Amino acid sequence: MKAKHQRLVLGLLALGAIAGAALLALSALKDEAAFFYAPGDVAANPPPLDRGVRLGGMVETGSLKRQPDGVSVRFAVTDGKARVPVAFRGVTPDLFREGSGVVAEGRFNRDGSFTADNLLAKHDERYMPPQVAGKMHKSDSIEQ
Repeated sequence: MKAKHQRLVLGLLALGAIAGAALLALSALKDEAAFFYAPGDVAANPPPLDRGVRLGGMVETGSLKRQPDGVSVRFAVTDGKARVPVAFRGVTPDLFREGSGVVAEGRFNRDGSFTADNLLAKHDERYMPPQVAGKMHKSDSIEQ
């Protein structure tokens, strides 16, 4: 076999190995990937119940209720089109408050509510997570 053909075969084998490794990595990560939803997306197309997802939007003003145990909170996330009730048990970020941006990681329940395992609050008034920025509307209230 000529050297030119050997290089071609080695190059094709290397590309095949890289493609195989990428497919293995994607198949291993597909169950771990957290998909992002805005409340409007949830209303239009309910997400799967058995998969960890991210819910992003603004903490609805007047919805934040701290429970007597000191670590449980209930609030609603809105994007101006819809709202989703959220329950979280744990320490909330310092910047978490009504009217601020939030990304909650967790799972949807059968009743349409969301149980969060982790909360991420926006950094300041200029910061917005890239996933939320494209889906947010300027409206602070939801028309009933």
